[in-house]
Amino acid sequence: MRRTPRPARLAPGRPAKVRWTIRLRLTLLYGALFLVTGVLLLTVVYLLVAGRPPWAGVEPPAPPAATVTPSGLGAAADVPGPSVELEQQLQQQRSDYLRELLTASGIALGLLTVLSVYLGWLMAGRALRPLRTMADTAKAISANDLHRRLGAPGPSDEIKDLADTFDALLDHLESAFEAQRRFVANASHELRTPLTFERSLLEVTLADPDASAADLRATCERVLGSNARQEKLIEALLTLARSQRGLDRRVPVDLAALAAEYLGQPRAGDGPPGVRIGSDLAPAAVMGDPPLVERLIINLVDNAVRHNVPDGRVRVWTGLRGERPTLCVRNTGPEVLPSQLDLIFQPFQRLRATRLGGHDGQGIGLSIVAAIAAAHDAELHAEPLPDGGLEIRVEFPPAAP
Repeated sequence: MRRTPRPARLAPGRPAKVRWTIRLRLTLLYGALFLVTGVLLLTVVYLLVAGRPPWAGVEPPAPPAATVTPSGLGAAADVPGPSVELEQQLQQQRSDYLRELLTASGIALGLLTVLSVYLGWLMAGRALRPLRTMADTAKAISANDLHRRLGAPGPSDEIKDLADTFDALLDHLESAFEAQRRFVANASHELRTPLTFERSLLEVTLADPDASAADLRATCERVLGSNARQEKLIEALLTLARSQRGLDRRVPVDLAALAAEYLGQPRAGDGPPGVRIGSDLAPAAVMGDPPLVERLIINLVDNAVRHNVPDGRVRVWTGLRGERPTLCVRNTGPEVLPSQLDLIFQPFQRLRATRLGGHDGQGIGLSIVAAIAAAHDAELHAEPLPDGGLEIRVEFPPAAP
């Protein structure tokens, strides 16, 4: 039974720590911005009002009538400004008005700030609601239900982009977990089957009281052969794990030199009889791990020889394809359907044609090729040939001079 964890208890007398959530920070930011802009607006209005003269907008008293001078000419009197008493009254009125304006504006600004904080809290909660839903869904997802997705509705905005990115990540994780489960199941089967065979062989031989020394020797030889195949399988599994982990170093490697060295070695009769190997090797320098690149070449050539037809052909080519160093291996052989191309690069997956031909391998060679190519950031292409067989091309990134 799964228990729900209890909330942590605070020590007596110790205040609770405020959690500065995004919603709280956005609310305070909205409120602070509104308060600052309100203060600026109030300051501008106050300065504009305070800058007017006290008698602005007040009409001056009517001018007195013209007087007659002894010379008989009329002289118009100058229009006086406000009297001292009137100016003092206007100044007092203006001071009272500015004080009332400042008080009323401050009260209104305070009320509007509180209202803006409340509205900011509501709007921030509404905007962050999809994030809360995504967080709850992400917490509920475990390794056993990776098929669940967020599927955030709504317009195409940053939150939906985040949800779609997370869903794509879950797709990759689900594929990786499924591949890991299949790999573990297939690897355990591939390792358990020869062990069962060896045990049965030994038990049958030992249970025969009339078994001769020749029978025991033949049994031991068969057990040693099975043990050698297990050793190769374990070595292949270690190579696959190492290539999937990534590269620890990158040094200059020439594909042509590695291919020529391997093709010059004597070969065991693993595959149909009469298979001929041809090569066209031009320099192709890459930056990578030499043992892994060598293993990639070996697996491609061995796969082309093993999955072939009697008196078939294998062609190995190295050189530059554009600016990319490229290794290309093509062979004659059974027809490969386009739908089977993804299958051949999966661990322990063998095509029906190779099983019927009786030249079955470990079923892990091309998966090692795919892992090594991915570790070197190389592009792996496989194309079925019209007359049967397959062409596999590995294009490495251009090597720095």
